[in-house]
Amino acid sequence: MNGHILLNDPLNHNPFDEADTLTVSGVASMGHVIEPGVIDISHGTILYLEDVSVSFDGFRALNKLSLAIDAGELRCVIGPNGAGKTTMMDVITGKTSPDSGKVFLGQTLDLTRMNEPTIARAGIGRKFQKPTVFEQHPVWENLELAMKADKGWFATLRARLDRDAQAKIEQTLEIIRLESDARRLAGELSHGQKQRLEIGMLLMQKPQLLLLDEPAAGMTDDETMELATLLNRLRGSCSMMVVEHDMEFVAALAGETGRVTVMAEGRVLAHGTLDEVKRDETVIESYLGR
Repeated sequence: MNGHILLNDPLNHNPFDEADTLTVSGVASMGHVIEPGVIDISHGTILYLEDVSVSFDGFRALNKLSLAIDAGELRCVIGPNGAGKTTMMDVITGKTSPDSGKVFLGQTLDLTRMNEPTIARAGIGRKFQKPTVFEQHPVWENLELAMKADKGWFATLRARLDRDAQAKIEQTLEIIRLESDARRLAGELSHGQKQRLEIGMLLMQKPQLLLLDEPAAGMTDDETMELATLLNRLRGSCSMMVVEHDMEFVAALAGETGRVTVMAEGRVLAHGTLDEVKRDETVIESYLGR
């Protein structure tokens, strides 16, 4: 599953156990979370990157990248291939360790000191470009398998869906518009439907921050707009970062006031509304063209 949909571990470990050292305002503390599992967004920011650099064999993929995402925001990130967009997501999810810089989830969770499973349990869900679903299982079971719950062997042996769990699955099916396909095998779905199903699987994990890497790739125009409708419906329920090349899709998400970040050569090139960045001379020269 590429590690982006995490089913809780068999031992049901607390994601904020004593092994996780978190840094608050530069001062290290052990498990400094007032309420375990709750991200501190008291300052209005859910994700914060400062001067993050990553190099691979002499190539600087990220070059002192600084970026902040507000709680509840849907941020679109655009830029040419090789701009560092995927590396940035790898750093946020713990797949890649930065050479330097700070990466915080809320005010207290230092993501550079946490591993991938711990970061996923902390509330970050990631969707890669290619949909990954359980193709031999019905849509309903895909959502059930992804549900955030105790997945220990004893709990699984006794597991029965209670009313709340059933209601959550039904609600998610409605959100991703797959109610009529609930009993179909996931492998029978179209590409666009599989993309929506995987987003539904992430939603079952109750993420606080969703990272979506080119989710509209390979979709028809109708599927792309349907996905835009879905993500716009999710506004406010969680924060989202969407990396994308399809400018029509970006326009459908950003609207007139949404903020768009343009990356190039591992750093932020421009930032503002879509109209503002499209008129930025540096963006035109490096990415959009004339």
